[in-house]
Amino acid sequence: MNRRRTFLRQSGALALGTLLLPSYSFKPNNVQKFGVQLYSFRDEMAADALGTLEKIAAIGFKEIESARSGKGLYYGLSPKEMKTACEDLGMKLTSGHVALDDDFQNTMEQAVESGQDYVICSSLPSKGQTVNNYKKVADQFNKAGEACRELGLKFGYHNHEYEFESENGTVLFDVLMDHTEDDLVHMELDLGWVVVAGKDPLDYFAKYPGRFPLWHLKDMDMDKKESTEFGKGGLDIPAMMAHQKESGVKHIYIEQEEYTKNPTESMKENMSFLRELG
Repeated sequence: MNRRRTFLRQSGALALGTLLLPSYSFKPNNVQKFGVQLYSFRDEMAADALGTLEKIAAIGFKEIESARSGKGLYYGLSPKEMKTACEDLGMKLTSGHVALDDDFQNTMEQAVESGQDYVICSSLPSKGQTVNNYKKVADQFNKAGEACRELGLKFGYHNHEYEFESENGTVLFDVLMDHTEDDLVHMELDLGWVVVAGKDPLDYFAKYPGRFPLWHLKDMDMDKKESTEFGKGGLDIPAMMAHQKESGVKHIYIEQEEYTKNPTESMKENMSFLRELG
């Protein structure tokens, strides 16, 4: 498996000039389905989960990614209640942010009951900005991926900014990529945090083609290092959308953590931005 990944990376690097040629042919009005990370509506979901899901569906979202909360993995709803609520509104719960901790078996069982496809670890299970720690974490991720696969789930990891720090010239995120099995660990690339870290997501699409089946599409105010509405920050969204194939993305979740108004209005603005790209 590692040899196959090395070949793919080498092939991707050789084809870099071809992969990254401008080709903004993205047509969002055709068949694109966008999801939303519910952390964007964290306070609203905690106060009124069902009512907030109705508002989210009305904006036009078709997929849901949940996030852990003070009320559990599904904001006080049972896994089946969450599944049914989404389906009744024409949406599908496809993913959820979780912790890789001592309760992970229960987390997986709830995910199976909810009908979601992915469980995404949302932070490193052990701290330490060293190559050795990231190798250790990669081993944990591979084992979690095996456990998930046995239950019909897919395990993944969501990055932040700090994974792109380096130790002795080695980028720590690359250590994760190089030491995880691509059929066991499905990376969710948060494009906003990548650019805040001073990296280009397109470079990662080329270096690790097909390794990012999930995205967090998040524009970032580069001065404040906070999320903002689409088109107001440092992420070249048209370029990202034009290179979906190279990344292997299957699910795009919009996430916004800070707002100029409120989550609903910001998400309406984000969806309008995407519709206007075509």
